[in-house]
Amino acid sequence: MFKDAYPTLAALSVAVIFGFSFLFTKAALFYLSPFQLIGLRFALAAISLTALVVLKVIKLNIRPRHLGGLLKIAFWQPVLYFICETYGVKYTSASESGVIIALVPVATAILSVFILKEKITLWQGLFINAAVLGVMLMALGNPAAGLEGESRHLLGVFLLFGAVLAAAFYSIFSRRASAVHAPLDITFVMMWLGAVIFNIVGLVQSYWTGQLGNYINVWHNLPVVTGILYLGILSSVIAFFLLNYTLSYLSASRAAVFLNLIPVVSVLAGILFLNEQLGSWQVGGGLLILLGVWGTNHFTRRHDKPVGREAAEISQIE
Repeated sequence: MFKDAYPTLAALSVAVIFGFSFLFTKAALFYLSPFQLIGLRFALAAISLTALVVLKVIKLNIRPRHLGGLLKIAFWQPVLYFICETYGVKYTSASESGVIIALVPVATAILSVFILKEKITLWQGLFINAAVLGVMLMALGNPAAGLEGESRHLLGVFLLFGAVLAAAFYSIFSRRASAVHAPLDITFVMMWLGAVIFNIVGLVQSYWTGQLGNYINVWHNLPVVTGILYLGILSSVIAFFLLNYTLSYLSASRAAVFLNLIPVVSVLAGILFLNEQLGSWQVGGGLLILLGVWGTNHFTRRHDKPVGREAAEISQIE
């Protein structure tokens, strides 16, 4: 009777952690530039995972010949995804960000048609169109006043949509690689690539803008330190383990139902803690996006086994 209790609790925890991540990102961006924040986040996550490896809490199976394929996956996420997401959050609200990022399953379903040769059902097509209409409504329903505010908001929406596409490409290529690479191996390479690239760019950018002191001063600012710890430890490491624990007991389709709560949590967090407000167009657009995400997941045709075999064949050829 209670065999699913712990996996269900873990899935709910993942939704809450990811949902609140937009809140902490938005708050930290008041004090740090986007690249400084992403760099510190991934450095903390990479060091934490490495410490777990050294302490033999977790075990890796990464060989030099694997790095090329793993780095290709990591290009989409974290590199491209987090650049678009962090700047997108900066120019929009935490509430909007969480809802738009929820479009990842929809974008994945569309790209799977062209890359994995999967089929989209009639019902899926209708729900995908509903989600796209929702994004258009959220982009047009801008509460910002003035032409400059409107243009920055629209740029933020486009950047978030870029993050959605990057995450979709990552999902597809990671799905292929899952036949030969463990999720932990993929995540480890992702964290370290993000830490190296984002900190190099952040340091160079900070030098030219005279903001190198932020890397030292930030540790005297409790809200920012809290945000970095949340994003680097909870959102990047602990949530990953909870998600894997969930997927080891629940099917992917059942887990997806709980993950669809992420945008709901992000909206509530933005309203409760940042006093954000959503206009009627944005509320309508958000509801359409949530409906589209639910429908796309609910009517998805599962092709996990064929894709896994395809990935194994590709690996053998390489």
